[in-house]
Amino acid sequence: MIRLVVMGVSGSGKSSVGRAIAAGLELPFVEGDTLHPPVNVEKMAAGIPLTDEDRWPWLDKIGAELAKVQKGVVVSCSALKQSYRDRLRQEAGGRLGFIFLDGSLEVLRDHMSKRTGHFMPLSMLDSQLATLEPPTGQPFVLRQNVEHPVDEIAAASIDWVRTQHW
Repeated sequence: MIRLVVMGVSGSGKSSVGRAIAAGLELPFVEGDTLHPPVNVEKMAAGIPLTDEDRWPWLDKIGAELAKVQKGVVVSCSALKQSYRDRLRQEAGGRLGFIFLDGSLEVLRDHMSKRTGHFMPLSMLDSQLATLEPPTGQPFVLRQNVEHPVDEIAAASIDWVRTQHW
């Protein structure tokens, strides 16, 4: 069973890449942002960074989504800290892969400035980057550079997923 989290800071393309990977693997896609409680969305929209205490219930909901699947699933989630990824692994109850969408500040800012209808303001990017603990060297993690087009990132991610022993 393939359970995959597409992770990274805001503006990295988690939703776009996640949807493309899910389609390519013929798995459902879950948009992690939709699982945030309204108070979290309000805080972020106001430019107030979330605390760990704000994030735990959200991460638990994502973990529950990962745990309940039969065939597999692709979920978008920032998963910025090691402790958040550990919590997702614990809640999922089994092997969990991560596609880490990484890129330069300039590229991330450019991505965020071009999107519409998202609650996360550009001003939040710096706090997310400050919180980020890259998953370098962790098992079942693939780093992808967000300077590449979504279809290339998705194709390379799908190829990687197919080489893993789930």
